Amino acid sequence: MNAIIPKVFGNRDHTTSYYAASANRRTLRDPLVGDHQFDICVVGGGYSGLSTALHLAERGHSVALIEGARIGWGASGRNGGQIVNGLNASLQTIKRRYGQDTASFVASLVMEGGDIIRDRVAKYEIKCDLKHTNLFTGYTAAHMRELEERLELWRGYGIETQEMVSKSEIRDYIGSDVYAGGMIDRAGGHIHPLNLALGEADAFEQNGGTIFEMSMVQNVDYNRPNPVVTTEQGSITCKTVVLCGNAYLGHVVPALTARVMPVSTQIIATEPLSDEQAARLLPTDTCVEDIRYILDYYRLSGDKRLLFGGGTVYGGTDPRDVEAKLRPNMEKVFPELKSVKVDYAWSGNFALSFSRVPQMGRLNDNTYFAHGYSGHGVTGSHTFGRILAEAIDGDLTRFDVFAKVPWIPFPGGRMFRVPYSVIGSWYYGFKDRFGI
Repeated sequence: MNAIIPKVFGNRDHTTSYYAASANRRTLRDPLVGDHQFDICVVGGGYSGLSTALHLAERGHSVALIEGARIGWGASGRNGGQIVNGLNASLQTIKRRYGQDTASFVASLVMEGGDIIRDRVAKYEIKCDLKHTNLFTGYTAAHMRELEERLELWRGYGIETQEMVSKSEIRDYIGSDVYAGGMIDRAGGHIHPLNLALGEADAFEQNGGTIFEMSMVQNVDYNRPNPVVTTEQGSITCKTVVLCGNAYLGHVVPALTARVMPVSTQIIATEPLSDEQAARLLPTDTCVEDIRYILDYYRLSGDKRLLFGGGTVYGGTDPRDVEAKLRPNMEKVFPELKSVKVDYAWSGNFALSFSRVPQMGRLNDNTYFAHGYSGHGVTGSHTFGRILAEAIDGDLTRFDVFAKVPWIPFPGGRMFRVPYSVIGSWYYGFKDRFGI
């Protein structure tokens, strides 16, 4: 199972994002050199890998984590930093596709990821600018009906943290007149995503875990009693391997390559705003995302920059000019920012599954994987990490439910998945624009 090493890693240091520029102290870990043995080897130093590894280390397991670049190098250190409850696929969609039992099960854990993050931040004193609440916004009457249906659906599952916000009330949260209204989620929030990842890595090591950075995995031989993970300069032989490479696993494990598609999204960070300007734009310091198919999302950073994200490039390529792509959207929402300077602009990939439902399973008895959060990885990855740890520790109750959910291949396979997805985005964009 020799593999092609993904070229997307470049020099494998953190990208030139605002998050990298404002990161807390970063421990530079040595690469894997020579042959080693651990009970468990986790591949991937993003939220999925860190969450799984930390839960396992807290349970007393001997765990090594291998990262091809730096901790939090991928989506976990570049994303919008929003704690959004739920999956990309709605509970109604999950019920329609997989039945009421599966929908009820998913509803029982959609709030769990945010709780795990808040618990980790408190327990390990992680400094990541944690704030509370998030706001979903709609542009049209159709969007508002969708939000109202979601609120009623979630309340039917006992989730009472959300409430509707009218067009007049939304001014209490956003200094803009572009929206028809929205829905607040008191259990949401936002964080500095790279600092969260770095803090979780430190917590993992405090619990006896071992991290190897700059160690690109070249091969995973899992068809043997004790899997062997081989990197550029060494190897780990283990009893159990957990694959958490998500959008950046590349072709290392061919059995997983076709299950997800890398998709890039972009973010810009303005210069620091004045206290008065920041208070006009986002008076309650909540994070915001609209509910269009290709959405905008934004929030204030700890030093009062506006972080504004959006855009989608199927296949994971970066746009030539991120600022040129996002700035018109930002100025549509906040016209007063037309003269503001943008200090940082960057892209990052997330892994999209065709069903928009994350995938978790086993390639055999000792090889686990999780991926495909489809843009909702901040919370979902933390929940899946706990469920993976439960399964490896012997409790397969929750793992088996997700493992049995069938994955749906992209129509046309890897060759046509990008054009198919682009055509789909045109269709849903048309519906958003005309309020259908």
